[in-house]
Amino acid sequence: MLWTVLLALLVLLLLQTQLSVCLRELRSGGSSSPAYSSSSSSSSSYNATQQRLPGAIIIGVRKGGTRALLEMLNLHPDVEVAKAEVHYFNVEEHFRRGLGWYRAQMPFTLPGQLTVEKTPGYFAAPQVPARVWDMNPAVRLLLIVRDPAERLVSDYTQVLHNRLTRHKPYQPLEELLLHKGHIDPGYKALQRSLYHQHLARWLEVFPREQIHVVDGDALIRDPFPELRKAERFLDLPPRISPNNFYYNTTKGFYCLLSAGHDKCLDESKGRPHAPLSTQAFKKLCHYFRKPNKLFFEMVGRSFSWC
Repeated sequence: MLWTVLLALLVLLLLQTQLSVCLRELRSGGSSSPAYSSSSSSSSSYNATQQRLPGAIIIGVRKGGTRALLEMLNLHPDVEVAKAEVHYFNVEEHFRRGLGWYRAQMPFTLPGQLTVEKTPGYFAAPQVPARVWDMNPAVRLLLIVRDPAERLVSDYTQVLHNRLTRHKPYQPLEELLLHKGHIDPGYKALQRSLYHQHLARWLEVFPREQIHVVDGDALIRDPFPELRKAERFLDLPPRISPNNFYYNTTKGFYCLLSAGHDKCLDESKGRPHAPLSTQAFKKLCHYFRKPNKLFFEMVGRSFSWC
């Protein structure tokens, strides 16, 4: 009697194990990976295999063109992107949830595809470089920069728009930027434009060759050359072409073309800047001269900034 019960339990255990294997194969789409068609810039969930930690991260800068860069990279058939900013490494509540939570925010990808995430808040957050290194020391980092004075005004404009949308008051930019007629170094939007300070922290952790600097102003003027450089940095075969872009005269910037469909960035892109007097803007440009020079020396190139 006892042997009969034990034998029945053994058979039941074997059946449960086989059932688990079958269910796992069904969830992953089977043991063999489905063929991937490069005619689409984004694979559908039905033929994707699993969520993977990012092999590349756009770390900043805020209001530097990170969304445009992400959408343009997503034109490549070997790239899948996280659709929303994850803020895993710079928000403690998210970071405490662990890498399992972070992985769950990533898109489903096929073997060989590159997962890319972008959160511009990473660049200026002191704790982030070491955390990213612990996640993956070989991860590739993309830093897109633009004229720091223009970036500051754009930063303020976004905050102002958000405040006005919620019917909340907000100080004029000149009041925040100047104190007794001089640039206030404590203004947070100004601190985000001190690129050399933030990059120095990243270079304490990552080698320079793991950080690719994208010219955000050039990306807006003529996207293709900057995208080709990014493809090479990410070791991607050249799949993005000039035919993937067309200039939208109504919006005043380039839009994307892929598989016969066009896509333009949302209405917040190209929003008119908040007013700032010519005198205040000149003071701002003068303030950034030395920080910009230090940044140029760090990255080994210069930019046509004010």
